[in-house]
Amino acid sequence: MAQEVPEVQAVLDGDGGLGRIVLNRPRALNSLTHGMITAIRATLDDWAADDRVRAVVLTGAGERGLCAGADLRAMHADVTAGGAGTRAFFRDEYRVNALIARYPKPFVAVMDGITMGGGIGLSAHAAVRIVTERSVIAMPETRIGLTPDVGGSLLLARTPGEFGTHLGLTSASIGPADALLCGFADHFVPSSRLPELLDALAGGTDPAATVAVHAEPAPTAGTTGTTGPAGLAAQQEWIDACYAADTVEEIVRRLLDSGVPEAKEAAELLLGNSPTAVKVTLAALRRARTLPSLEAALDQEYRISCAALDRPDLAEGIRAQVIDKDRDPQWSPRTLAEVTEAEVASFLAPREGDELGLA
Repeated sequence: MAQEVPEVQAVLDGDGGLGRIVLNRPRALNSLTHGMITAIRATLDDWAADDRVRAVVLTGAGERGLCAGADLRAMHADVTAGGAGTRAFFRDEYRVNALIARYPKPFVAVMDGITMGGGIGLSAHAAVRIVTERSVIAMPETRIGLTPDVGGSLLLARTPGEFGTHLGLTSASIGPADALLCGFADHFVPSSRLPELLDALAGGTDPAATVAVHAEPAPTAGTTGTTGPAGLAAQQEWIDACYAADTVEEIVRRLLDSGVPEAKEAAELLLGNSPTAVKVTLAALRRARTLPSLEAALDQEYRISCAALDRPDLAEGIRAQVIDKDRDPQWSPRTLAEVTEAEVASFLAPREGDELGLA
């Protein structure tokens, strides 16, 4: 009988006391199950108290990505059955995100390949964050009727100018140079040098210094999403001017009136996403700018995510993107004008029984 391969592999590597966590669902782009979150938490708790472990590094199995986010097929099945399992998943996932941010030992995350949604939560709060030429970074939640979570609202809110608003509302992807610019990563290391880097981390004493030795300037070509090969920096003028508006409707008007082809493309992306999720995202990002900590942002995100479980768009968005793959979600409401301020406010309001309580 074949031995079952664990979805999370945790081993001590080398004489330097490097704890290695490998997300091990390569055929599913290492998408996260609740069991994986539980295993990661148990490992991190054990290693925090283990004097043999000097540092931790997170990688993904295969060459396609660190983690594409949550297992959306499993989430869809649960959401359509009431969503109790997804509430528990979010609660445990967000607590792991907070743990990584405050981990007592150096935590190195290798964001090689596709790193989106829940993958951002496991990596972008780490002490040392690495991207490669294969990195594709995104918070694509509005595409499935959700809003940026796993601490993503805070990361997006703290980007230069209005880059985070652009990325959050459109669900656009960025490459390694823009990930560095936006504060999602610290170092660029070519993927060909990752084996050498991991060997050095296993035998070294200072993970940050070890990574810095292997790092190189990030190439600007090949940026993905709506930002073109020149990257976000070359687009900042129209991004800042358009996304500084106070309402999504005004943002769309400015994008369409700007005369910039990339701005028109951004408007089309935004208008294809859940109107409710887009409006709630704008409110959440604006409020996140005033929040004092990651924990406070995660508390806010948990309220929003639980509220989304009570609405139809999350199940419908996953259906359209992942289950049926028709890319034709029937949002409810269907237009931005139909999403009221009161409805947006209800997503951010405290919810009895649905409070994370991290802050």
